[in-house]
Amino acid sequence: MKRLTVFLLSFALLLSFTACAAEENPQTEATTEPAASTQEQAGEQPASDAKILIAYFTAAENSDVDAVSSASVVTVNGEAKGCVQAVAEMIQEGTGGDLFSIQTEFDYPGNIGALIEYADGEQARNERPALATHIENLDDYDVIFIGYPNWWYDMPMAMYTFFEEYDFAGKTIIPFNTHRGSRFSSTISTIAELEPDATVIEDGFTFPGDNAADAAKDVAAWLEELEY
Repeated sequence: MKRLTVFLLSFALLLSFTACAAEENPQTEATTEPAASTQEQAGEQPASDAKILIAYFTAAENSDVDAVSSASVVTVNGEAKGCVQAVAEMIQEGTGGDLFSIQTEFDYPGNIGALIEYADGEQARNERPALATHIENLDDYDVIFIGYPNWWYDMPMAMYTFFEEYDFAGKTIIPFNTHRGSRFSSTISTIAELEPDATVIEDGFTFPGDNAADAAKDVAAWLEELEY
């Protein structure tokens, strides 16, 4: 009888100890919180919360003829638009960002042959065309998508004026462009040199200018990869 009593008391103590241990070390899913993302741990703003600006330069909006007659124009939903403008608007649709058209005080030739010749001379002279439009509230934005055509394996010289006008320190720059076979050339590294204190994303979006009206699916896939 004594042995039975001792056994029952020992068993009761064992059950009590096990229950206390479970309460001190709960492992249920309801009390387990996921770890913060690397971005949150670093105190950075998630891409989805970033304030976005889409700045772009397109020949059609800087031409001495109307957009319909200008070089580098595509038709989107029945409307004539500059190639880079068409891509910029697709990025706006995907991100909800604000659009900004980089425009010069000088009108470029509307004829494609004359435009190519002028752009070559402008580059040789290392010109800085004066800008007619200016970003008034740059401090409001965290991410700047910047678009331009590829002219003679480089950005249009107006883009050099643009980058010299603004300090993008602490901001993220995401390039996109249209081309006729040259893609980005070395323009992304040039942007990084011009804006050394900005984060310049190397995975930019480049698309043949003549096909820009059909770029929507590719733009959407690219934005998804960037998590925008």
